[in-house]
Amino acid sequence: MRSLTASTAIPKATAVLQFCHTAYMSGVQAHIEVAFPQRPRQVIPISELPFFIGRGSENGNHLALDDLRVSRRSIVISAVPEGFRIADRGQAGGLFVNCDPVTTGRILHDGDQIRLGGDDECLLVFRAPVKSQQHENSFISLYSTNAASQAGDSHRELNRLSLLLEATSLLHSQLPLEAIFASMLDHAIAITRADRGMLLEPDAAGALHVKVARGRESKPLQPEAMNPSRTVIRQAVEHRVAVINEDLLQADTSVQTAESVVLQLLRSAVVIPLYHLQHGSAAANTDPAAGGELLGVVYLDSKRASAFSSLDRQILDALGAQAASILDNARLMQRERERQRLEQELSIARQIQQAMVPQGITDFPHLDITAIYRPCHEVGGDYFDLFQLPDGSTAILIADVAGKGLGAALLTTMLRGALSGLTSGSEPVKVFEHLNRFLCERPVVGRYATMFFGLLAPDGTLEYVRAGHPSPLLLRRGAVTELYHDGSFPIGLVEEASYTSTRMQMEPDDTLLLFTDGVTEAEDKKRNLFEVERLIDTLTRHAYCSLNAIQAEVLGALEQFTQGANQSDDITMLLVRYRTASPPCSQSL
Repeated sequence: MRSLTASTAIPKATAVLQFCHTAYMSGVQAHIEVAFPQRPRQVIPISELPFFIGRGSENGNHLALDDLRVSRRSIVISAVPEGFRIADRGQAGGLFVNCDPVTTGRILHDGDQIRLGGDDECLLVFRAPVKSQQHENSFISLYSTNAASQAGDSHRELNRLSLLLEATSLLHSQLPLEAIFASMLDHAIAITRADRGMLLEPDAAGALHVKVARGRESKPLQPEAMNPSRTVIRQAVEHRVAVINEDLLQADTSVQTAESVVLQLLRSAVVIPLYHLQHGSAAANTDPAAGGELLGVVYLDSKRASAFSSLDRQILDALGAQAASILDNARLMQRERERQRLEQELSIARQIQQAMVPQGITDFPHLDITAIYRPCHEVGGDYFDLFQLPDGSTAILIADVAGKGLGAALLTTMLRGALSGLTSGSEPVKVFEHLNRFLCERPVVGRYATMFFGLLAPDGTLEYVRAGHPSPLLLRRGAVTELYHDGSFPIGLVEEASYTSTRMQMEPDDTLLLFTDGVTEAEDKKRNLFEVERLIDTLTRHAYCSLNAIQAEVLGALEQFTQGANQSDDITMLLVRYRTASPPCSQSL
């Protein structure tokens, strides 16, 4: 048995492989210039593909832009045969390259200007250097030197090196994972003249299973029928190095007597463990396996003793150094396709949820109304609604489901369906109590909701029921107060909870601001909260403005306070003014 590391490879084979990778990267490596006028100019290399750009690094973005105008999942740059391709991942307002809208993706060229959304200031510039002639000349020189150095059997070795370079090109392939490794194994078998090759991958418990198996002449083999030498594999994984057994009958007793070796008449085997490389770490330059996660194992065997020549071993050693990158790249592309599928489904869910939110709100006979809803993710847990009852009263509802994302959105859908029964004359208190029992009896749902429901009659009588929701703010004659200060239980939290209704009289020009805690609990970069006091102060300073102006001022105060910090919760606001003639706003926005 012989163990190999990258340092034992013949310089010729390693140099060819490293040159191939270096020459390729030098020709296509690109970078992004961040050209936002209000921030320092940055140059960010595209060091990994696909390359994600958006707001917040916690969303998996390689280039994180802390700007509320940039969506969390904004754009993606990926490698295709034609070069670099840019695609929209959900940027609000769309994606533009050189002022042209990008809907289905576009190939990038050096100097292309990328605009995120409708704001001309959200600008990026794509830069891709031209391939260096020096690298091309170096390839010709190196290739010729290697050919001349092996005059005796140059044709055979150059053919093997050609196969090696073809296999290395798979590093940047976008083929399905199994197709990539089937081709990789075919190349390895052709290079070494092995009888068969396999790729083994670990399951969640760490046990290795055959995922892809190939025989000579690109013959596919059934993975479940394969029985590789587990003893040899275990030795390679335990020592974290490639292991070559030139003659299994001369190996350790444990290997000689292994059932797979005896029954299959195996005489030689190669095992190359594949580890995730920590990019940029010192260990990755000297020991690719140091500290890395085991991604899988490439296994080759033969019924011939000494089947793997000296050149074979070193080519395989160099090839193994790239195989882990190939597997990483293939898995990344697989995850990206899965991500795109999920994003498409979330986009559909978002469209459905947005359709449930009142669209194009028009004023009711005795009310002026405006509202805004900004989910934290594609779908959210906030919900509001307005509808008129047969007696002329207007129903006003705002709710906030605990948590965010798809689970919260599903519960808001259920709440909307349940509360639609109010239009037929059901008493709000009884509806609240029914919803509370329904959720408490189904603990598997694991969610609760805060709610505020009000009935505003044409004469200004407001009857409301609350369930743990923040108190709406009442703006009356320039002063701001809260409707209530005492607490109540959210829907679905305590089975024994009871709810009561309260009445109050609205006066002409009174304004109600209903909101979810995504407004008052908005955070700046130091995790400070916006809080009710700032909301009251903003509302007081713009008390005599129109509802649209008040809403714009509150949003402006939020953006000024958060200073580009990520939105941490859904934001919903609903402004309702008991109709009367209101003086024009004299304050500028």
